[in-house]
Amino acid sequence: MSGEGDQVRSDDPKKEAPGAAAGGGADATAKETGAKHAEANDAGAKVAGAKDAPKSTEETGPALISIDDFAKVELRVARVLEAEPHPNADRLLKLQIDLGDEKRQLVAGIAKYYAPEDLIGREIVVVANLKPAKLRGEVSQGMLLAASDDEGVAILTPCRPIAPGSRVS
Repeated sequence: MSGEGDQVRSDDPKKEAPGAAAGGGADATAKETGAKHAEANDAGAKVAGAKDAPKSTEETGPALISIDDFAKVELRVARVLEAEPHPNADRLLKLQIDLGDEKRQLVAGIAKYYAPEDLIGREIVVVANLKPAKLRGEVSQGMLLAASDDEGVAILTPCRPIAPGSRVS
């Protein structure tokens, strides 16, 4: 995605270096997995030399994207088949998921908020078209969606049973 000479940097001092332990909450998931998955799409990331790139600041809010950009994100329902602690990171869980037509592995920074056994059988919403990324030695083939507030993290789930692989729109 980056051309020769392009540099990606973050102006957010709270962001941890890729591969560092996550700080917590959905932010932890974004820091652990998002830094690896999103090449230069972070709202806080800037691409040097990109004159027309959307800018984001605390005063203006997040950069706006077009409906065409949003349509590129493939959100799908998945069922958690297995969940276990990540062997190399206390804050990560390793999930085996069913996307209907295929099985995948996800790595998510939610160990502080969810016990692995509580996730088995749950339906979750995942970003299914991210490039695989290696997180602390384990491959993650997508990203689960979660929200966070002062009380903790909540994984996004459908409000009724729905088939794995169903598209979210």
